[in-house]
Amino acid sequence: MTANKRLQNLQDVPAAITVLNDTVLQNNNVRDMNDLPALSPALTVTYGAQPGNFSLNMRGIGTYSLGVGVEADVSVIIDDVPLGMQAGAFKDLADVHRIEVLKGPQSTLHGKSSIAGAVAITTKPIESKWRTRTSTLLTNDSEWRLGASTSGALSDTVRMRLSASKTSFGGVVHNLTTGERMNGSKNKTFMGKLEWTPSDNFEVVFSPYANRSNINCCVPVFTSMTPGGLYSNIPQLPTSELLRGINLRPGNVDVRNDYPAGGNSTTAGAGLKLQYTFGVDSLLAKHVLSSITSYASYKMNDWQDLDGTDGDIMRYMLVNGKPSGFTGSMIQYGMFDVESRTQELRLTSPDSGDVRYLIGLWYGDNRLQRELTKAPAGTFASWYHANARNTSYALFGQSSWEFRKGTSLITGLRLNREDTGFGFTRFLPPPNFGRVPLERFGGDDDAHSANDVTGKIGLQHQVDRDTMLYALFSTGHKGVAYDLTSFLTKEVADKFPVPAETAKNFEIGAKLGLLDGKAMLNLAVFRTDFKGFQQSAGFLDPDGIFRTTLHSIGGLRTSGLEADGSWRVSRALTLNGAFAYTRAIVTEFENGPCYSVLNAEGTARVSHSSCVRNPKFGNNAVANLGGKSLPNAPKVKLNLGATYDLPLPSQKFNFFLNGAYRWQSETLFHLNQDPGLTQGSYGIANLGFGIKDKKGHTS
Repeated sequence: MTANKRLQNLQDVPAAITVLNDTVLQNNNVRDMNDLPALSPALTVTYGAQPGNFSLNMRGIGTYSLGVGVEADVSVIIDDVPLGMQAGAFKDLADVHRIEVLKGPQSTLHGKSSIAGAVAITTKPIESKWRTRTSTLLTNDSEWRLGASTSGALSDTVRMRLSASKTSFGGVVHNLTTGERMNGSKNKTFMGKLEWTPSDNFEVVFSPYANRSNINCCVPVFTSMTPGGLYSNIPQLPTSELLRGINLRPGNVDVRNDYPAGGNSTTAGAGLKLQYTFGVDSLLAKHVLSSITSYASYKMNDWQDLDGTDGDIMRYMLVNGKPSGFTGSMIQYGMFDVESRTQELRLTSPDSGDVRYLIGLWYGDNRLQRELTKAPAGTFASWYHANARNTSYALFGQSSWEFRKGTSLITGLRLNREDTGFGFTRFLPPPNFGRVPLERFGGDDDAHSANDVTGKIGLQHQVDRDTMLYALFSTGHKGVAYDLTSFLTKEVADKFPVPAETAKNFEIGAKLGLLDGKAMLNLAVFRTDFKGFQQSAGFLDPDGIFRTTLHSIGGLRTSGLEADGSWRVSRALTLNGAFAYTRAIVTEFENGPCYSVLNAEGTARVSHSSCVRNPKFGNNAVANLGGKSLPNAPKVKLNLGATYDLPLPSQKFNFFLNGAYRWQSETLFHLNQDPGLTQGSYGIANLGFGIKDKKGHTS
């Protein structure tokens, strides 16, 4: 594994990490980021209307925001390069060799978007001898996947790898209006690696890639409805008509939408890695100097059916007390455009000796744009273009000093400077489409610069060959934010930026080798306190439209216990398991969002009694959320798995069987604590089998 930017054995690293190797990923049919929580209980995924609103959560912590001015709390790193926007991770995981889930603040080595953790992905290496591999997947619910790769040496100094894949899954939701499936995805991916080794101590690797993805997600389905319900209390829009043909019950997968959902994205970029190993006669003998340069482009067009029906909503919708004069649905469409450039230079010491260290320089520049239109008319109609920029410069280092046999002092420090800014233009909303500016916020005069310091210190003690104990304190930092959404006002923009997030993490753990090396068990107990947590929370306005605003939450805390283990019972049978108990709560948030309930007459929604007007916050109705649970943070998650390999001596292939079971406790899905948005506990069992040819070419 490479969590510390050097190749190490998992059992030697003093940190809570889950490593998923190639075999685990294949046997568990991992196809994209959404599959990882089934293998790492510390992870969850929060979904929005399209990938630009998705969020990875680690130990219950993850930023959910609809704007491009807010960075993620969990970074995704591919071959040493962090993604400029987390949305780019929600696509086909093609040609992946290993995934490392790094839990807790990782800001010291991996930067400011790793305040809650990181997911580090390593793609497959180039092979010395030419090999061509293929893979296929077909399911009874019309999912299919094709993949192929070829890899080998072109000469004594040049090697190459090419891979391509194509996937398709219609989805599990049935749109009665169009007859199509929804909440599925399609992907086309190409990846390449070209390696040049002109000498024994110098290596150059160029890695281009491209992906085209269509994710028609995430359409909600109705499972229950108040009898006699009306859309926005409009008599001409009874739910009996809008939801005709839909059997409202738990497990319903039918909808009626007359406008597309999700987004189509294209991703392209390349990485260039130069690595030089100093000779044994040099002052820096056996040190490795690495340079990693990258460029990435992510573009997406997205759509959403705002009313979630195929009814003629606009015909009866009132605008300023009068009929709108339009027909059809309320819709939303927009685009994302992200460009990222990074440069890292680092020096890594040899693995031998009492002192091991690395020191590095970092530069990263992200330019993000978002344009969004809500149409055709009404109080919900809007049109804006926003851009956000952040440039980071950092000096970082980490060291391990074995000051007495078996006991090491772990230290790390990162000095980071960040320059940020934003621009926002609101246009005259539909039904006007003349791109007429109404107001502008931001610009060069609103640029913001800040310096911050993060670090870590800990002790690692090797009790014996099979037992390692550690204790670690680390800090995390995430930069300032800008709430660049349809609801931005001059009053809010004048208060920008939203303050930065900070975190303090305490962790103790043990890594155990058992049964003469046939089994391992890793344990960790942690507590992380966050200040200034950036979180969007939504509400339904009088038009029935879901709107959001960005909050800076005073304090959060996540604490708990984690366990990861595996046991090689025999040459054929391997068992594995993971457990997480996580208590993620708000510690300070007096002006939290409220949820609403039906009034006594059942004709309108009113604020719940927990929501009161507070003079401290402009006499607005708010809820004190101190002590309440964070959304999408189940307290208990359990994953169990088994793989059985059966050799077939008389055949050209071998047989394998794998099974998995995962369970999680009740989960709340909204910060406002609405009990109606709670999912009960559940468990899922999977069983699979397959064949592999003995040369490893086809599975």
